[in-house]
Amino acid sequence: MATRIKKNDQIVVIAGKDKGARGTVLKVLRDRNRVIVGGVNIVKRHQKSQQGQGGIIEKEASIHISNVMLLDTKSDKPTRVRMGLDKDSHKVRFSVKSGTVLDK
Repeated sequence: MATRIKKNDQIVVIAGKDKGARGTVLKVLRDRNRVIVGGVNIVKRHQKSQQGQGGIIEKEASIHISNVMLLDTKSDKPTRVRMGLDKDSHKVRFSVKSGTVLDK
């Protein structure tokens, strides 16, 4: 199934411990249906010193793609995404809430 969320998209978390948090997609893990979002789902990892600083570091963990929705820039609310064709017959993503084209 095609994922309708891409890198650098603005999203809103709709389920889980970070519900309501907003962020930017840093990476899409298509094989596992997960996304890594900046500033959301922060976990602590114990890292051994490898010629540098060791200790406890904080980093973003992945979230399942079903727990995030794309942020509609026009209405500033979460929206579903629909695929369609523009006037030049190119495949683009549309916001269901406002109907705006998400791809440039």
